[in-house]
Amino acid sequence: MNTNRIAHVAALVGEPTRTAMLMALMDGRALTARELADAARITPATASRHLALLVEASLLSVAHQGRHRYHRLASPEVARVLEGLMQLSTLAPPVVGPRNASLRTARTCYDHLAGRLGVAIAGHLLDAGAVVFDDEALTAHVTDGVPAALQGLGLETGFALAGNPHKRPPCRPCLDWSERRMHLAGRLGALICHHCLERGWLLRGQGTRALTITPPGALALRDWMGTARWRSVLGD
Repeated sequence: MNTNRIAHVAALVGEPTRTAMLMALMDGRALTARELADAARITPATASRHLALLVEASLLSVAHQGRHRYHRLASPEVARVLEGLMQLSTLAPPVVGPRNASLRTARTCYDHLAGRLGVAIAGHLLDAGAVVFDDEALTAHVTDGVPAALQGLGLETGFALAGNPHKRPPCRPCLDWSERRMHLAGRLGALICHHCLERGWLLRGQGTRALTITPPGALALRDWMGTARWRSVLGD
């Protein structure tokens, strides 16, 4: 174990300006240096220096498109660490999770769904026997019941969940920052999130991880998971 490396990464993440830029990327999108500078309330020149350090440490990746450089989190593992830090930061009273009601209802956690909606989706799949969580080991696996469970969403999962098992797992439990229960990460979690956004059931907000549930989305998701569980999404 390289303790110097751990301390270096922790110092990079722990600097408030860099923390703000990393948090701005937790919705899975790629942003320009200008957009990240605005998120951190610093000048673009200052942002460039911070971003270079994060790229060098493999916390961010950067892609060139035209005259712009787009930055995103380097991997789901980076997002997982950041989400863990957010959970730890809320353990001390009096703050318990995000104060923003819309963040509590539905938000992105990198590329999957969190908040009450994410927890409800995970609960529905668990009840359907489509996924199984091992809470002690913080692992999960999909079952043969996945295709039937997702049929009501119009999703085909066979191709999306196939692939190299040594890469990103098909599914993984992720402790929800606000709900203190597990939501669904991994390839299945990302697939459901992408599908809901693509169908227009969920809409991204500007400068926030909060998601708006549209009327067609509310109808589709309520019909899929059932009225009782849908009420938990609404906070009833």
